[in-house]
Amino acid sequence: MEVGAIYRGNGRCSFTVWTPFKKDVSIRILHPKKRTISMEKDERGYWSVHAEGVYPGTQYVLELDHKQRRPDPASFYQPDGVHGPSEVIDHKAFVWEDRSWNGVPLEEMVLYEIHTGTFTPEGSFEAIIPRLTSLKDLGITTLEIMPVAQFPGTRNWGYDGVYPFAVHSSYGGPYGLKSLVNACHSQGIAVVLDVVYNHLGPEGNFFQDYGPYFTEKYKTFWGKALNFYDEYSNEVRSYFIQNMRYWFLQYHIDGLRLDAIHAIFDMSAKHFLQALSKTADEVSGKQGRKYYLIAESNLNDVRIIRPRAQNGYGIDAQWCDDFHHALHTLLTGEQNGYYCDFGSIDHLRVAMMEGFYYSWKYSRFRKKYFGSSTEGIRASQFIVFSQNHDQIGNRVDGKRLSRLVSFEALKLAAGTVMLSPFVPLLFMGEEYGEKAPFHYFVSHSDINLIKAVREGRRREFKAFNLKENFPDSQDEKTFTSSKLTWEQRKEDPHKVLLSFYTKLMQLRTTIPVFKTLDKDSLDIRGEEGDKLLIYIRSHLKGKVLCIMNFCRETVQWTCDTGNGIWNKIINSADKSWLGPGSSDPQTLEQGTTLTVPPLSFVVYIHHMENTG
Repeated sequence: MEVGAIYRGNGRCSFTVWTPFKKDVSIRILHPKKRTISMEKDERGYWSVHAEGVYPGTQYVLELDHKQRRPDPASFYQPDGVHGPSEVIDHKAFVWEDRSWNGVPLEEMVLYEIHTGTFTPEGSFEAIIPRLTSLKDLGITTLEIMPVAQFPGTRNWGYDGVYPFAVHSSYGGPYGLKSLVNACHSQGIAVVLDVVYNHLGPEGNFFQDYGPYFTEKYKTFWGKALNFYDEYSNEVRSYFIQNMRYWFLQYHIDGLRLDAIHAIFDMSAKHFLQALSKTADEVSGKQGRKYYLIAESNLNDVRIIRPRAQNGYGIDAQWCDDFHHALHTLLTGEQNGYYCDFGSIDHLRVAMMEGFYYSWKYSRFRKKYFGSSTEGIRASQFIVFSQNHDQIGNRVDGKRLSRLVSFEALKLAAGTVMLSPFVPLLFMGEEYGEKAPFHYFVSHSDINLIKAVREGRRREFKAFNLKENFPDSQDEKTFTSSKLTWEQRKEDPHKVLLSFYTKLMQLRTTIPVFKTLDKDSLDIRGEEGDKLLIYIRSHLKGKVLCIMNFCRETVQWTCDTGNGIWNKIINSADKSWLGPGSSDPQTLEQGTTLTVPPLSFVVYIHHMENTG
């Protein structure tokens, strides 16, 4: 069943809602002229009606058993927020200009994660469009947008959304998002949208009034788990599978990032994620281009990204937390919370080589063996980063890496991510060392809920033993202080860091070794005492050698790569990058000794390589 209000044209609209236990359901039109339209029920609990005289802009609610009036759980637009009526939308009214668009292959993606409300002063989809050229010039190929489904108030990360089909009104609504996607495609930029299929937000959540969308058998960090396995779960699964199709077909979204899939509980013989990926593949086949699914997971379980034919879930890629944690602890020295499982060169060495460090190894933080082997998994199936919304915003102070480490360390972090054999992701502002924090913020209207959020944040940070006062997530200042200050891009050292990131992205696209994502051709070793990471990436057309110094002291390294001459292509310590300067030779061969400054890296390429 296709749920929601589907506008058919000429004042005809089909309404469908699933609510299996109600005795009477009707559409109550509130605007432009009040009237009631009765609905009919089928054997599976779907109520539907084909109505005449209903045009785009019509506002309505569903009346349940003559008692409750509720917004449509599959509302396509909530112009007055989560407590207001739903509105009929004509999706065909938007004129798309991307007919020749074929997407960006996963292995060519350089993702740039943004929060719509804080990316620009205006906090809208429309305001993002003029900045796309700057992102394209940087080398970004894919814009990743944090959730936009209707949430309470005007300030939120988006994970409290309660209308998964409704684009948030304050961001620009349905046509605003379509305009942004259309503009991205005209620039050659793909769009990945963050969606939440593990829970629904607490405020404005009326799903329990409709039916068994939730189960009491499992609980998530955020409350009741969605019903993907219990009785009546077929219709719940269908609802979210339709939601995925909706973003692909109605908004031309290129891929979805699935939030916290470890909180999706399903013991079915056919897991919900398998059904989701199967449908995504079917849509891809019919549309003639690939639509991607990218998971966020803390399970280190390769079943998520293995093909369905190998009893996997068939998800295309996943975020790689081990890589981030290994890099972050080396740069900051932090050991609180889950960071206690990391901190050595070997952690980063293994994460660089395999994606996961914990592949059935003992985790001190979890107090158990954890993870699975990534053998046979392609490098392009791992998304790596030095920062993202979670790792910044879930700090008590919301501090970015630019507030925690030196300028040299920022360049080292950039090189580690951008020159890895995996798909890189940047968090907005990272490319120029944005100094503004990125806090957690909400704008709930329920006093008890506001209190619960504050207390929940304190419990969340208990493992980190942080003593500072918490920024009030409800305070509007917490939100406004998280907005980017793009003017920094024009000033040093921010301007130089931006150029540095641009250079690294150019290396990824012009040098075949970097362009080819292959972790199996990586020869890597670490020297724990000197905190050196040395690796060679190979390709049919040549090799690159990278020496990374994570030590706070200068370290010497003698080349032992065998016969051959290497030519230098970049050194983060060069004065042109505002570094301390370097004395390394332009060419390198067996027996040559390098002096590697603190928190820097240098890259050499085999002399037979064509650098483009």
